[in-house]
Amino acid sequence: MSQERRALPDLANTTWRTSSYSGGQGECVEVGHNLPHIVPVRDSKRPAGPVITFGHAAWHAFVSELV
Repeated sequence: MSQERRALPDLANTTWRTSSYSGGQGECVEVGHNLPHIVPVRDSKRPAGPVITFGHAAWHAFVSELV
């Protein structure tokens, strides 16, 4: 099975947010929430580091399981 790699969109204007459960410490993941087709996720301690992306349906399913 081949895996297709897609080009990551420009994330320069992405609005990032952290969980309110982090207590403002900034030691958690940040989620970009203003992109139409993907949900980017990154480590708040390494904002210039790697980003993983999820489709909206996959992200919603993941978050729904956390509640």
